[in-house]
Amino acid sequence: MASDAENLDQAMAQARETLDIEARAIRGLAERLGEDFRRAVKLLLDLRGRAVTCGVGKSGAVARKIAGTLASTGTPAFFMHPTEAQHGDLGMVTGDDVVLLFSNSGETEEVTGLLPWLKRVGAAIIAVCGRAHSTLAREADAVLDASVEREACPLGLAPTASAIAQMALGDALAMAVMAARGFTVEDYARTHPAGTLGRKVLMRVKDLMHAGPDNPVVPFSATVFEALLVMTNSPIRGAVSVVDEEGQLAGFFTDGDFRVLMQRETDWGAVMRRPIAEVMTRTPTTTTPETLAQEAARIMQTKQFDNLPVVDADGRAVGMLDIQDVIRAGLA
Repeated sequence: MASDAENLDQAMAQARETLDIEARAIRGLAERLGEDFRRAVKLLLDLRGRAVTCGVGKSGAVARKIAGTLASTGTPAFFMHPTEAQHGDLGMVTGDDVVLLFSNSGETEEVTGLLPWLKRVGAAIIAVCGRAHSTLAREADAVLDASVEREACPLGLAPTASAIAQMALGDALAMAVMAARGFTVEDYARTHPAGTLGRKVLMRVKDLMHAGPDNPVVPFSATVFEALLVMTNSPIRGAVSVVDEEGQLAGFFTDGDFRVLMQRETDWGAVMRRPIAEVMTRTPTTTTPETLAQEAARIMQTKQFDNLPVVDADGRAVGMLDIQDVIRAGLA
């Protein structure tokens, strides 16, 4: 009877062999890319409707994943289960669609059973399968050869290398279409608005800044005491913008400036009565509402600012950005 150590050694050997088999399977795919792959790319580039992926079992799991990859990289797509398709969901498919059918054998009944209807409605068919002479391959407009020498399963039964090959081909197709379409980082971010990338690429200062009554401002004629009152009662308790009669930014005053001022002076009452114009920063660093929030965050981090005044094209103080809001947005 094998010891635990021997069993673990055998398990580790099987794991390495699995990875080696699957890596060889993927490398073999690149050598077989040809005119059918080009045809599949063209079908998706010319797509007027949506890409519909379909498969059962492990092939179904791969098809579902590829639908997500296509959708997030510029090709409208959804997954359709072949069994549900034959009970009404085929009504979602039109002649403007391209259907990607995944089946290692190319003879999966639930999948091949859809072929007559798909042909009748006029949808283009891309087959992702492991047998070039299968029913599915013969009926498809383009065939992606996902055949493998052997499965990684030691019994030769569980779909392993074949499933990886299907997924790799689906990814290759999605990336090829993405590149041919000129899909950009900004395009990708628009399909991922809740993700970190989406926030970095799409979020503007105007989406985070405090504006209107939440924007702490004082007139040029205010005193230090009046500026402190506004600062204390504002949602941003760290700074005020100083504006002229036209609302244009004339200066900036922070709680840090106040602490420095108090360290230099002995008559605190006189400090409170001083005009804010005498102690404010006259040429503060600013940003604009349309600036990427990520860029504004970079400025704040580099200069160690807690607050940043926001001005419009006419120099009016229209808002203030607070570092805490930047942090909550995941940009710092």
